[in-house]
Amino acid sequence: MKKAVIFNLGCKVNQYECDVLAAELKARGYGVSDELGYADLYIVNTCAVTGEAERKSRQIISRCLKHNPSARIMITGCASEKNKEFYIASGVAYVSGVADKKAILDNLDTGFTVNDRRPDVYEEPERAPDLSRTRAYVKIQDGCDNFCSYCIIPYLRGRSRSRDLDACVSEIEELSGKTGEIVLTGINLSRFGADTGTSLAELVERISLVPARIRLGSFYVEGVNERLLEALGNLREFCPHFHLSLQNGDDGVLKDMGRKYTTREYLEKVELIRKYFPLAAVTTDVIVGYPTETDEAFLNTERFVREAGFSDLHIFPFSAREGTRAAKLAPLDPSEVRERKQRLSAVRNELRDAYIDSMMNVPQKTLFEEKAKGFLTGYSQYYLHIYTEIDSHNAPKYAIIIPKEKFRDGIKGEIYGK
Repeated sequence: MKKAVIFNLGCKVNQYECDVLAAELKARGYGVSDELGYADLYIVNTCAVTGEAERKSRQIISRCLKHNPSARIMITGCASEKNKEFYIASGVAYVSGVADKKAILDNLDTGFTVNDRRPDVYEEPERAPDLSRTRAYVKIQDGCDNFCSYCIIPYLRGRSRSRDLDACVSEIEELSGKTGEIVLTGINLSRFGADTGTSLAELVERISLVPARIRLGSFYVEGVNERLLEALGNLREFCPHFHLSLQNGDDGVLKDMGRKYTTREYLEKVELIRKYFPLAAVTTDVIVGYPTETDEAFLNTERFVREAGFSDLHIFPFSAREGTRAAKLAPLDPSEVRERKQRLSAVRNELRDAYIDSMMNVPQKTLFEEKAKGFLTGYSQYYLHIYTEIDSHNAPKYAIIIPKEKFRDGIKGEIYGK
């Protein structure tokens, strides 16, 4: 049996695309893994969202060759869309960008190939994704129309494109009987349906009875509305975790970034979420060191994340992306950016600890993922990392955990009724 490794360096959308490719390769008789090791075939789905992600995407070729110098290496994704010339010159067998990833399967045994097609429509997969992990990702949207000043992704992924509503429902229903959790994902999930006359709320209403818990991927504040929140509340099992992209807590910097909301409008949407889901985990992304971020602007961000009461923050130093408007701006001193990241990380730790404290004795329905060193671990509906001690080999797939103490990166507790 030929062995294939499908390696993802990017987002959940990339992961879904990898899972679809894995299902196709398994159907063709390949043994498939997502861990780098010996293989006859390597398919690498690259990322270009930051300079660091792009650097790792370039380095992956040598890592593959260390495992098998004669392997066939096929490169796709955002980094190769941005810089095909580098990958063409690197001597791999196949190079494409973000469009037509299923064409990889038509070129498994051909000579050197470059696929230059640009994305312009939503590309429906021919097969449901492989279920090799605890949760399944379902991609329902691709592309973005926002063109924020710092972001290269719309230039690579193209304009926002929604998947057909019936196709989404069909795949979700198919997967719901095979997995414990389904994550709806897209490049700009909140724009689902804007180009096809439907909406995310309508999709959620259509899947209200599926027998798996439903989680939303990263989300833009523009998509939060009462109809959607009502629909989520009517799901058979919804995970009340909202990852709402923020990027900065200063109105002036938000305007410079091209973000289409103010901090006041953002906070109103957070409050609306908590009206429907009082215990919801609300997490976000923040960029520190944007070129126009002054000391005062950074202080505004510190104040705002505290006011919003996020349960967690993902903090990124500004990364200039060639081809964007922000790349033309004079960068801040790197030491100042590092200091701001450290300061905001301290705030992040305070907020996370406060949220964990608020969850003590609150039942956590946990989907377990692994068993190691005497602990069963997984994630609750609030996306808290849960640990519970086990004393047998008959570990449950699901359990209600009553949190008792902070532990490592999450909470340790006991199985309810144990």
